[in-house]
Amino acid sequence: MKFSFSLPRLLHSAIVFLLLSHAIIAAPVHRRHKVVHRAATTTPRATATTARAAVVHRAAYRVPATPAVLVRGGPWTEPTYADSTMGDNADGEDLEVRRSAVEALGAYNGSVVVADPKTGRILTIVNQRLALGSGFQPCSTIKVSVALAALSEKMLAGDGKLFRHGGYNLTQALAHSNNYYFATLGTKLGFDKVSYYAHLFGYGEKAGLNIAGENPGRFPAMPPVNGGVGMLTSFGEEISQTPLQLAALMSALANGGTLYYLQYPRTAQEAAELVPRVKRQLDIGNLIPELKAGMRGAVEYGTARRAQQDEPIAGKTGTCTDSHTHLGWFGSFNDVGDNKLVVVVLLTGGRPAIGPMAAGVAGEVYRSLAQKNYFASKRLITPLISTQICCAR
Repeated sequence: MKFSFSLPRLLHSAIVFLLLSHAIIAAPVHRRHKVVHRAATTTPRATATTARAAVVHRAAYRVPATPAVLVRGGPWTEPTYADSTMGDNADGEDLEVRRSAVEALGAYNGSVVVADPKTGRILTIVNQRLALGSGFQPCSTIKVSVALAALSEKMLAGDGKLFRHGGYNLTQALAHSNNYYFATLGTKLGFDKVSYYAHLFGYGEKAGLNIAGENPGRFPAMPPVNGGVGMLTSFGEEISQTPLQLAALMSALANGGTLYYLQYPRTAQEAAELVPRVKRQLDIGNLIPELKAGMRGAVEYGTARRAQQDEPIAGKTGTCTDSHTHLGWFGSFNDVGDNKLVVVVLLTGGRPAIGPMAAGVAGEVYRSLAQKNYFASKRLITPLISTQICCAR
């Protein structure tokens, strides 16, 4: 078979070949996007100086200019990863505690509050804007207040069970955060008693003493429309809790029943001259051991296992969704030695923002400070210095 090629035909064939090649090469490549934000595996950017890196963490993620836009993987309106130190002023804080808290929180969008339960002094607040804001639904951390109310009213039998035949006792219900148990407990207590004790323990009022920008949170005046008192006592429905309120209640459990005004010194002199101020004395000293058994159980075998370490920790997790924001709470205190600390963690964002993850962050705070011998019986106070040069406002 003979093939004859003329010059015009050769030129035409060459042009067609080039056009087809360009179309194939330029065709878009479609990639499947992961739900988890890339910042999850991004190493935070190093800061300019060693001093700055010690107290301020800079994550690669930046908060979107329009936070009302739903975040990918949602329907969440808050990012899971952010620079949680942006705008913080660390003057007057214990820099060793702050450094550990910032490193433990890492790139997560959230807040860490650490307080001294013996004085009510706040040692650090990471993400002050979030911690001092209007508050968030407490999720299952409300169960601590409900358990104290039930114990105060002597509603539980000696074994802590609600039902004669089977079911969790109080220790198991706290450790595993059993919603049915606490919904039933709240219904038996009734809204008025639940509300009375919640306000007694600090809900609906500011936890701090003259802390600029602090909000009082909110406790509803009547049972929630969605689910009534049972939803309130199991999920914290219609309650707005601030990290400071949870820190104040955890401090009272850690110190035997004294509800201090939290004080947040903003200079070295204020820290040195701080005088503890008692808000009220809670008659819960004999109830704390029963409550603490469940809170330690949460860390040892329950929902807060990520906080577990060599020394005992008592704590309560909380996970829920509040107005298109996934929440992860953990309120805790270490349960050994004289130098106890209260650590409260709140995470906001998408699916990784859960109570067990918040417990892991708190566990890293305790672990880091223990490695630095922070809980030694004769620990010296960390020197306090002005840090305005290193911290963004």
